[in-house]
Amino acid sequence: MCLIVFAWRPAHRQPLIVAANRDEFYARPTQPLAQWPEAPGVYAGRDLEAGGTWLGIGAHGRFAALTNIRNPNQPLGRRSRGELVAHFLCGEQSMEDYLAEVVGRSDEYAGFNLLLGNAEALYYLSAVNPHPQRLEEGVYGVSNASLDTPWPKLQKAKAALVAQLDDPQPSGLLTLLRDPATAPFADLPDTGVGLATESLLSSVFIASPSYGTRASSALIVNADGSRHFIEHSFGPYGGHLGEVELRV
Repeated sequence: MCLIVFAWRPAHRQPLIVAANRDEFYARPTQPLAQWPEAPGVYAGRDLEAGGTWLGIGAHGRFAALTNIRNPNQPLGRRSRGELVAHFLCGEQSMEDYLAEVVGRSDEYAGFNLLLGNAEALYYLSAVNPHPQRLEEGVYGVSNASLDTPWPKLQKAKAALVAQLDDPQPSGLLTLLRDPATAPFADLPDTGVGLATESLLSSVFIASPSYGTRASSALIVNADGSRHFIEHSFGPYGGHLGEVELRV
């Protein structure tokens, strides 16, 4: 997952609104959004190479999502980052206990940003500064740097989300995630991957022959606990592969 914008409004009739793109190599085997047969109440896509996931919902209002931190010089982790989301969704630990456990072994993973939530709270944890942060009400975004790092695509996606918050609809969230425009060279971050790659990765929606946006997810959580979750899947050059829609 490489881009997540979200509104956290705990007293609102729709306390959590999420729009997210997962960017990955097209060759990496993936299962689309579905209920996990071994974990009733868990709905997520699945990375079939390592078994984890990038975004999903679980029983008792659980929500979790993950992005990687872009740093070509970081060591490979001994464990897959996708398990951080999967273990929380499938487990029963409180968020505070789970985050304390993750902090204690964060060096086992390559860089990550982790979001965990339920009906009462939403937390953010970065591997760069592993101190859990309970988020106040607001609109946030995270890509492949720290929370709210002002990369052009993150600022653009956050602004598009804010414009929809009076009446958020999955169709509008999915539309903001399909923006293919790249940022001007002068506005690109320097994360050590070279100018051509920085440009490719600077769009909200990424499309190329081998790497790009594999899944776009729109999630609306209602105050009564019901959730509307839609995922679109994509292949090389951004070709649309399918849609899954859940109301749970």
